[in-house]
Amino acid sequence: MAKRMILMLSVTAVFIAGLGFVKFRQVKAAMAVYASFQPPPEAVTTISAGHESWPTTIAAIGTVAAVRGVTVSADLPGIVETIAFDSGDTVRQGDVLVQLDTRQEQAQLSAAEAQRDLARANLQRMRSLIEQRIVAQAEYDQAEAAFKQAEASGVEIRATIGRKTIRAPFSGGLGLRQVNLGQYLAGGAPIVSLQSLNPIYVNFAVPQQHVAALRVGTQVRASIENSEVKTPGRVTAIDSVIDPATRNLQVQTTFANGDGRLRPGMFVHATVVIGRAETVVTLPGSAINYAPYGDSVFVVDNLKSPKGESYRGVVQRFVKLGESRGDQVAVRSGVNAGEEIVTSGVFKLRNGAAVLVNNQVQPANNPAPRVEDR
Repeated sequence: MAKRMILMLSVTAVFIAGLGFVKFRQVKAAMAVYASFQPPPEAVTTISAGHESWPTTIAAIGTVAAVRGVTVSADLPGIVETIAFDSGDTVRQGDVLVQLDTRQEQAQLSAAEAQRDLARANLQRMRSLIEQRIVAQAEYDQAEAAFKQAEASGVEIRATIGRKTIRAPFSGGLGLRQVNLGQYLAGGAPIVSLQSLNPIYVNFAVPQQHVAALRVGTQVRASIENSEVKTPGRVTAIDSVIDPATRNLQVQTTFANGDGRLRPGMFVHATVVIGRAETVVTLPGSAINYAPYGDSVFVVDNLKSPKGESYRGVVQRFVKLGESRGDQVAVRSGVNAGEEIVTSGVFKLRNGAAVLVNNQVQPANNPAPRVEDR
């Protein structure tokens, strides 16, 4: 019985040892295959890094404001008798816009003129009598005061009639009409907006660290709705106080606006040129591998595998970045002009990875891209 037990244990041990040897050979063979496995190259796009001249600028969001702009309103209450303009008209200074009903004032003026004429006749009569020493000086003075008072009353009524003729205070473009014929207007009621559009202001704020570089006369470029304003503007005024809440300084610039493209209240992208142009290496923003431990790019080069075989691969290189403009980023250091840089697919690469370059479709690389509706 004992011999049979020992025999069975021996056979089992031999079987297990043989099975383990077979598995060991299989694992070793799999490891050899894995060690010799080469992953397929990753498809990427590339660009040759080049130098570009970038002036030192400040970018800001500005708001368009009229050099002169008011809402024309009624000075005195009255009924609209005549409307001498249409919405959107261009008017000159002094043009009549609205005439209010002045029949009551005209009647009052006629009465005041009659009273003035009577006072003048009395004054002339008193002057003749005072020369003959028939009346006292006090009576003459009273007649003279009555004449002046009657004359002033007429002047006052004429001024009231004039104030009911509403004129354009300056030349400019009118907005939408807010009154109708026969409408009663209260004092101060709005009639129409009047804006002087050429030239026109663009106001914006800049951070306090750029204050020293700003000067009156500095050139400013503006763009609106993906197109640049043809004629650059100039800084015409700089605020004397920095906002303590934002630490920004308000800047006023003036632009020619002969075509009326800029309208008060619009927002524009303003770019202030504050320094000389410098030469930088630029890359598309998609070429940058952003990471907390440092930004990097992948440079395409001819590499050698552990077996000594040559292949096209990438080398990760850390870079120092500058400012960005549109789709482009300035690289201060880490990349030389002429090097081939991966522009898309960087998220799937590692140092030494093989790549297959396919530049049929390139990522955006425009310093002033336009927004497209899709």
